[in-house]
Amino acid sequence: MHLSIRLRALGALLSLGVCALFGVPTAHAANSNGCSGGGFSLTLPNGSPLLIPKSKGGGNRVDVPSQSLPSHGILKVRGTYVDFDIDVSTFAVYNYTLKATTNPLDITGGVTTVLFTRKEPILGTTTLDGSSMRVENKDGGVRLIREGQSLKMKIQASDCAQGGIFQMEPEWATETGTIDFVHTLGPNVFYFTNPYTGKINFGNLDLIRGKDSPQVAAKLVQDEHETVWRVTSGGRMGGVLGEDAVENSPAATPCTKNCQAQNQVHGRYDVPDPVYESDGDGED
Repeated sequence: MHLSIRLRALGALLSLGVCALFGVPTAHAANSNGCSGGGFSLTLPNGSPLLIPKSKGGGNRVDVPSQSLPSHGILKVRGTYVDFDIDVSTFAVYNYTLKATTNPLDITGGVTTVLFTRKEPILGTTTLDGSSMRVENKDGGVRLIREGQSLKMKIQASDCAQGGIFQMEPEWATETGTIDFVHTLGPNVFYFTNPYTGKINFGNLDLIRGKDSPQVAAKLVQDEHETVWRVTSGGRMGGVLGEDAVENSPAATPCTKNCQAQNQVHGRYDVPDPVYESDGDGED
């Protein structure tokens, strides 16, 4: 598959500044205010809210027993800015949605938008069934870990209007091998080559700009609405929104085990896409 003529044409239009012709406003630069008031609530497959007690470290953590996680049951994750569903057997994510809010850093243009209909690991007959699931809820983010007989999966998500908002990490028990992930965009979102950076973004004809953020992963195929990635065990498939998606930053380093701060991107980078302007407060 390849990017459609429509997208190539869109890239050409963007390079001519057609956003101004469509009356698309500019968004403010991303900073911590984009997460103001954020935080997730979770609902178990049986419809019961998941209550997470506070731990001694100040965060909230609970281990959900396997009896509460029926095969392919759906865990509902609901936030101020982001909603999504998780298949507890595979950690496939469905209906990842960016919600319209009154936050000044909102990039929805007032329209709640499904960004991805699925972020799905293709596991074949492998599942995470039969094990408990650890859930940590702290500082407006959620972290979920479940380990089956041969595979461990981790999801980290932040409830924010912009920024680094999602990460999924697979790890085989043998610490080798790969997993294919299918990312299917929502009906009003599409992939395109950003003419200001040369990178592939997803977005709409308004303010939304996002980017898949792979680490130790190879893109197998891509068209206007879908990408298939092959992720090495210990790698990750992440996602960023807003200014972070269009800045001229380097790619992540090829780390697959015990990745630390030195494996992350540091500093500030130019944001050449004019849909995002600096808000002048000096924050990242």
